[in-house]
Amino acid sequence: MSMPSLRARVRAEIAEEIRAIAKRHLAADGANLSLRAVARDVGLVPSALYRYFPNRDALLTALITDAYAALAAAAKASEAAIPRHDLTARLLALGHGVRSWALDHPAEYALIYGSPVPSYEAPPETTGPASEVVMALIGILFDAAGHGLRPAAPRPLPAAIRAELRRRLDQSPMPKPTWTEPAPEVVIATAFTLWTQLFGLVSFEVFGRLDDLIEERREYFEYQMLVIADFAGLATVAAPSPGDG
Repeated sequence: MSMPSLRARVRAEIAEEIRAIAKRHLAADGANLSLRAVARDVGLVPSALYRYFPNRDALLTALITDAYAALAAAAKASEAAIPRHDLTARLLALGHGVRSWALDHPAEYALIYGSPVPSYEAPPETTGPASEVVMALIGILFDAAGHGLRPAAPRPLPAAIRAELRRRLDQSPMPKPTWTEPAPEVVIATAFTLWTQLFGLVSFEVFGRLDDLIEERREYFEYQMLVIADFAGLATVAAPSPGDG
């Protein structure tokens, strides 16, 4: 494989510098980015910056995609460090990965999980990065279902929702389940419940909704994650013996 040309490498470096400076503006000014101000801090005239990002929305899309990818990477790395058989610990690790990244990057978290940016419409390329955390949650619950674990007395799924989730599963690149009980659609619906609960917990903390209510934030977060682990029917399954393939 040939190396990128010097011109291409310089272009990539400048684009990365633009993104880094835009993230600093994001932390200071929120999503109301000024391309002129970003260009000034990079050392470019505004017309030169447009060669890298043609408008504000293109730069916002790059920042949004970066934020989703960084959040997912932190969450998945935390979860990957846990033994596969310890399903509750995997869920806790995933949650703590999300929480830690959000607290360390509140402006970027607000960009992807705060109020929508006025007049901005997210393009299709943001969908994949945005779905990585929920896909990781589905993976944990699929592992649980494969061991015969099931959510605690879930309410029956309406037929229309069941059909929609089945279509999503059939269209998804994820491995297809080899088990039938609980129904895969029920497992996905439970994962979506965990997804909304997890990000609700994180958003309440990042956006100050727990101020003057809860001081022991990490302990509170872990307790709530254990509640949803119980709801999902998670447990520690028997570890494979050293001789198992």
